[in-house]
Amino acid sequence: MQEILDAILSPDTTSADFAALKLPESYRAVTLHKDEEQMFAGLDSRDKDPRKSLHLDEVALPELGPGEALVAVMASAVNYNTVWSSIFEPVSTFGFLERYGRLSPLTKRHDLPYHVVGSDLAGVVLRTGAGVNAWKPGDEVVAHCLSVELESPDGHDDTMMDPEQRIWGFETNFGGLAQLALVKTNQLLPKPRHLTWEEAASPGLVNSTAYRQLVSRNGAGMKQGDNVLIWGASGGLGSYATQYALAGGATPICVVSNDQKAEICRAMGAEAIIDRSAEGYRFWKDENTQDPREWKRLGKRIREFTGGEDVDIVFEHPGRETFGASVYVTRKGGTIVTCASTSGYMHQYDNRYLWMSLKRIVGSHFANYREAFEANRLIAKGKIHPTLSKVYSLEETGQAALDVHHNKHQGKVGVLCLAPEEGLGVRDAEFRAQHVDAINRFRNV
Repeated sequence: MQEILDAILSPDTTSADFAALKLPESYRAVTLHKDEEQMFAGLDSRDKDPRKSLHLDEVALPELGPGEALVAVMASAVNYNTVWSSIFEPVSTFGFLERYGRLSPLTKRHDLPYHVVGSDLAGVVLRTGAGVNAWKPGDEVVAHCLSVELESPDGHDDTMMDPEQRIWGFETNFGGLAQLALVKTNQLLPKPRHLTWEEAASPGLVNSTAYRQLVSRNGAGMKQGDNVLIWGASGGLGSYATQYALAGGATPICVVSNDQKAEICRAMGAEAIIDRSAEGYRFWKDENTQDPREWKRLGKRIREFTGGEDVDIVFEHPGRETFGASVYVTRKGGTIVTCASTSGYMHQYDNRYLWMSLKRIVGSHFANYREAFEANRLIAKGKIHPTLSKVYSLEETGQAALDVHHNKHQGKVGVLCLAPEEGLGVRDAEFRAQHVDAINRFRNV
């Protein structure tokens, strides 16, 4: 592994040199163990500790198949799906691996008693499988997390509609929280040259998800002048939604939970900010009863920022806790676009406010290849910036996941894999200098 790292750190290594490197028989990876999937049985979600379930193991190098690439991972990041995986909620990910393993002899590789997790990476291609022409050893890349088979016509208009659509590192094995990773080559995108490895690794999943959810015609189709309510506006998803709203001529109304997060939104350029903790919003009277008076109070507060207008779009991802309020505050004919459900999957809302006001609920999940490409292109052009706030070592991945689980983070948290330290991998220092303040703003608050 040291030989691989030395080759990446040397400016003189050629593609032929990378292709000639001897591959190790095993590598270090953050894993879950199948025989521990009941370890948190009976505990409340918040009491489940990813530090106990995530292990740093030495695992065997997987076989490289057609259309695939083996990538040396310099850095990765923690997403909320890493948290779900680590606490075995809503289900154990080993069920995903078992089902994928039944698809073909090649996918059987994924059905193992351990799961290498992680849905982001920045690194260097080491090998490509048969039939790959677009990528070669030595290419510096990031990976989006859409894994598709595309053997059905359903996915050829929008690859997210493929019946065999999966999220790499969550519903497949050999993910990015490791020294090496196995991906399909249609997951690869050029690494933005002005970013470090850890910065480049952090946007992938959340940036692409926010792009589809808010900007794409497959999501809300945001336009200039729209008012957009963004829950968790300084978090992993919300921080990109806030940037897209600002860059697209919309007005973000940013909902946060404390003043520090409000300051981050202001640093991004947002002016309409609601600190839901300071203003005391309680959308549920008890576990089974919502409080419409709080919905109305939120709607009134929003109109104070918008000159009396209701929001055109609600960027939803908390789920159960906020969904009733989201449906209520959306304008007549507006859109609630939803992904994830970090506070619970069983949403409740008053359908009168949806049906009689002709509102739409749009489900959105990650992004197709084109959307992921466009989102990465905006990062590379310096139009959208990483929201990296803190970086952990591979050994500290459990702590990183715990921090995300308990919402102690801002933006995204990165993980160094092969990279020996932060700050490496910048190939265009001049362009970086033009954007360095924006790149670092989540680390400076």
